Amino acid sequence: MAAAQGSRGRLIATLNAQHHRTALGLYLVLVVAHWAEHLVQAYQIWVLGWARPQAQGLLGAQFPWLVTSEWLHYGYALVMLVGLILLRPGFVGRARLWWTVALAIQFWHHIEHLLLLLQAQTGHFLFGAAAPTSVLQVLYPRVELHLFYNSVVFIPMVIAMYRHLRPSPAEEAEMICRCAGDAGSARLQAPGRARQSA
Repeated sequence: MAAAQGSRGRLIATLNAQHHRTALGLYLVLVVAHWAEHLVQAYQIWVLGWARPQAQGLLGAQFPWLVTSEWLHYGYALVMLVGLILLRPGFVGRARLWWTVALAIQFWHHIEHLLLLLQAQTGHFLFGAAAPTSVLQVLYPRVELHLFYNSVVFIPMVIAMYRHLRPSPAEEAEMICRCAGDAGSARLQAPGRARQSA
């Protein structure tokens, strides 16, 4: 048990140190791909005028059974949540604050998908609905609600990444990764050089 926890701790430490930038890049690709699916679905409804059941995004056009599976939606919400948790230790300062905002919103998004999954599995629907319904879906249609959720997770996540790649000198000193890289080091050295030459 202790060995498993130790190796898990080393994996998280490695992920947030020397492999943090690569892991963030891969995670961003996954997030953007999913967000693009929601944008395509919204385009199909609002611009092309498709009926909501036919507007299934790019993936749903090829594999309609996937889009109607609550397992797929819950699985993605869980992967998003786990990614935000696993990559959080590599953030410091303002970047960590924004990453934590994205994590908190995704936690709620995950709860909404868990409720949908449980309803789909049990056949007992909340609020007297005829199909699985999440809490905020009572107020907003599902397509718009989940496009909103993905947007409000994505925006602070991108701000966090931007801040992480451009840390203040104090933040860079705290970082365990080298995501700021040579650009951060050059930026930190430039004012000293300017003072010396003046």
